[in-house]
Formats: sequence, C-alpha cells, structure tokens
Amino acid sequence: MRDSWMVKDEVRDALGAGRPVLAFESTVLTHGLPYPTSRDLALRVESVARNRGCVPATIGIVDGVIHVGMTPEEIDQLAGNNSACKASGYDIAFVVASGRSAGVTVSGTLAIAQRAGIHVFATGGIGGVHRGASETFDISHDLASIARSQVVTVCAGAKAILDLPKTVEYLETVGVCVLGYKTDTLPAFYTADSGIPLAYRVESADEVGDAFMARRKLGFGGGLLVAAPIPAEKELPPDEINQAIEDAVELAEEQGVRGKALTPYLLAQLAEITGGRSVEANLALLENNARVGAEIAGSISRKLAAEARRGELG
Repeated sequence: MRDSWMVKDEVRDALGAGRPVLAFESTVLTHGLPYPTSRDLALRVESVARNRGCVPATIGIVDGVIHVGMTPEEIDQLAGNNSACKASGYDIAFVVASGRSAGVTVSGTLAIAQRAGIHVFATGGIGGVHRGASETFDISHDLASIARSQVVTVCAGAKAILDLPKTVEYLETVGVCVLGYKTDTLPAFYTADSGIPLAYRVESADEVGDAFMARRKLGFGGGLLVAAPIPAEKELPPDEINQAIEDAVELAEEQGVRGKALTPYLLAQLAEITGGRSVEANLALLENNARVGAEIAGSISRKLAAEARRGELG
C-alpha cells in the first residue's frame, strides 16, 4: 500500500526542534463555509498563527493521503473539491484505504494531531449532543475523542445549533475538563454567553499550559477543552440567532436531514437566514481561536523546553 501519511517539512522541522505547532481541521473547508470563502479563511487563520510565532498545520486528506500541514495549493484543492467527504476518527482508515479526499472533523484532527506530536488544536465550534438526542441518540463523536485525547482543543463552545446544556453534561460524563478562557460561562458560538456556568476560568495561555503540564506529569487522562468567546463586537444578537436556529432546525426536520449532513445543512440555512452575518461571525471566532490556540501552543512549547533543560541538568 502506498504511503498514506505526509507531514509538511515546515511542520516536521518545528516539531523536531520543539517549536510550537497549531493544528487546524479541514471540514470548515469542505462542509462548513462556501468556496472560496473557506479557502481564504484557512489561509487567514494560518497567518494568525504565524504572526504569533506558531507553525500552522491544517490537517486534511487528499486522494487517500493524510496531510499534516498543507500548502496553499493543497488547501485550495481540498476546499474546491465538491466530492470530498467528512472523515472522523472512526472512519479515517476507510477513507484513506478507498483513496478519497476528505475534510477532517474535530475527532479526526485530534487523532492525527496526537499521532504527529502536536499539542494544541484550534477549531470553530465542537460537535455535541444534537437537539432531540433523547430520541435519535445523535451525539457527536467529537466529545468522546476530546475526552481521550492528550491534545488541547480550543473552540468557541459547541455549535449553537446543538443542545448546549446536554453537551456540557455529556462532556463531564466522558471526562473533559472545560476551561472558560476569560469567561465564567460556556460561549454559544455566535454569541459570547450561553448562560451555562463553567466550573473553571483561566485568564491566560500560561494557565492552560500549566494544566497541560500537570496532567502530563501526573499521567492522568481526560481531555482539556478551552472555550474562548467570540469577540464581543462580532457576536450576533442572541434573540435573532436563536430564532434563526429554530427556523433552520425546523427546515431540517421537514427535509429529513440527519447524520453527517445535518450540521453543514444547518450552517448553510443560517447563512441564508442571517444574510451572511453568521458566516462573518464564524470567521471572526475562528481567527480569535487561532490567536488563543497559538498562544497556548507557545506556552506549552516553552514549558516543555524548560522541563527538558531541568532533566538535562538533573
């Protein structure tokens, strides 16, 4: 079987030298935003990471090959591929074996990033417990993946189209420690405050880095999820976006849209209902998460280097 794993030279060199690397998922390219907005956004968040001294590693699958880090041309190729599927942690191997191209979800990105040795991953909003899950059992694989991953996940909360209270409860059940980044409540993706309280708040990237190092030293499992609110000037009015979500969910039910097709369908409907303002908010929170993620990656890199020096001296 041909080689199915490709790490971009820049990413490999950074990891080998202990420099910070920040992973990005690619379903936003293939299923989250329209092309070419999706391509431009991917390049923008990579630029945000670079401006903070962090090497970006967008993770995607092109013709059956996992790419850990992608060139602008590869990002454009994947973003413009209308036949690309979604690959999660549980079906990556099949997608690779079948030679397909795919946008890689949160769960898939976590699995690939961990194997590559990347410590931090920034996304928009994680998947979660869908509305009506008591009947459908529709719960995103993202949650279980975050729980067992050693990679820190940075997000703007769970996608607002989900059942947020149940998502928070499920995160606790599977063993995820949620850290509010300069917030006491769970962000609601398009809005900064869902009203759902969080047990822990951090004020800096170094506090997240300390938690990462403590978990590593103790040998404990359990995921670390950093919830960073959308910048206040970019959030949408809660009443307006909540009504738009209700309308989009109703349309999805009428059309019988379910499974992996549900989230991209709802996001597309929200973009139409809000006249594109939901897309603008999505772009803003992704850029903010890239900034926060890069700062956390830098903190962890410095702490790991200091630990290594102490080991050499001791």
